[in-house]
Amino acid sequence: MDPDSTTAPAAGRSDAPTPAPGRSAPRWRRRLLTALTIAGPGLIAANAGNDAGGIATYASAGAQYGYRTLFFMLLVTVALVVVQEMCARLGAYTGVGLGGLIREQFSVRVSSFALLCLIVANLGLVVSEFAGIGAALQLLGVSRYIAVPLAAVGVWALVVFGSYRYAEKVFLVLSLAFLTYPLAAVLAHPDWGQAGAQLVWPHFVGGKDFLLLGVALIGTTITPYMQFYVAAAVADRGIGPAEYPRERTDTVAGSIFANAISMFIIIATAAAITTRAPLDSAAQAASALKPVAGRFAAQLFGLGLLGASALAAAVVPLSTSYAVAEAVGVESSVSRRFREAPLFLGLFSAQILIGAAIALIPGNLIQLLVRAQVVNGLITPILLTYVLTLANRHSVLGAAANGPLFRAVASVCVSVIALLSAVVLLQALLGWLGMG
Repeated sequence: MDPDSTTAPAAGRSDAPTPAPGRSAPRWRRRLLTALTIAGPGLIAANAGNDAGGIATYASAGAQYGYRTLFFMLLVTVALVVVQEMCARLGAYTGVGLGGLIREQFSVRVSSFALLCLIVANLGLVVSEFAGIGAALQLLGVSRYIAVPLAAVGVWALVVFGSYRYAEKVFLVLSLAFLTYPLAAVLAHPDWGQAGAQLVWPHFVGGKDFLLLGVALIGTTITPYMQFYVAAAVADRGIGPAEYPRERTDTVAGSIFANAISMFIIIATAAAITTRAPLDSAAQAASALKPVAGRFAAQLFGLGLLGASALAAAVVPLSTSYAVAEAVGVESSVSRRFREAPLFLGLFSAQILIGAAIALIPGNLIQLLVRAQVVNGLITPILLTYVLTLANRHSVLGAAANGPLFRAVASVCVSVIALLSAVVLLQALLGWLGMG
């Protein structure tokens, strides 16, 4: 991070021209410009969580249990807001990402273990993002053997030859594709009364399958790369304590928006599919919407999947590069060139190359998605424990450290996630041993 980064312009400051004297901009335009000035790393990180694996999980939840998981998603939204806010605050008040903070505050051995787990988990996710891009463009009539290499080159060039400010604008444009999901939900003609009732009051189903799906929803919504990315991106952008109130709004609003989109995916799939059974892929969810949403349903679903996967294809490897570069104490910024940040950009490039290459291998990648989520489930409580400990320390955040109430709420969130992650590990071990 540059020494002068703390003097960077206020987060999300808009350079848009003001209306000419005597001609005020329409109210809707003023509101849109206000929203765009607030949007930033928090929105990007949260929306990146709605990636290919996330879409498959949310669609499967709707297909298998209808609207019954909506109340659970409401609880997950609270946890996501709490976790993402702590990470953004750490980045803003310390000027350092999570990788650097963990290195400074914890032992090398423990930090190295968490970093290794993050690298393994993220590499699996990079593969799934490019697989998602291939599946999305197949729905739009483009072969994945053309789509995946072109997407890999595009994402790589965007980060390596662009700046953070430019990359952020592109990411925000891509996130607009998520607006296709509310439209798909409306076109599916759901039972809004039933959906609303099951959103505000639990209608859980007893049994192992529902519990495991709930854990999968947590794992795909609160993923480690999102925490590493938002803290590092806030620091990289030069957002400091003075600008943090606006960034906090971005982070909280981004988390709520992203999970609202997740709920719309569940609603759309629940309304379109009457036979309650899990889905194997997001492409099946797109096909299921055709009779309800018309002949353009697959294209609509594919467009959203493309935006989601492309956004995460950049964010996931960036989070790994940030974490590793910060942990070893070298330059970590997308605003640098290869000669200035060889490890950071070299690691990013390697992940893009490996992820795209594996995504081109013929076969079903669903098992890879599942295993990646299991690894994420293992390391998420470890990472969140680090985050909670750091955010509680006055030696790190000073007066901005967690207060008693926030500390209690955050502790409950982390404890519940750790407990459910332990269930995932136990079920996975029993399955591998042939006992599940």
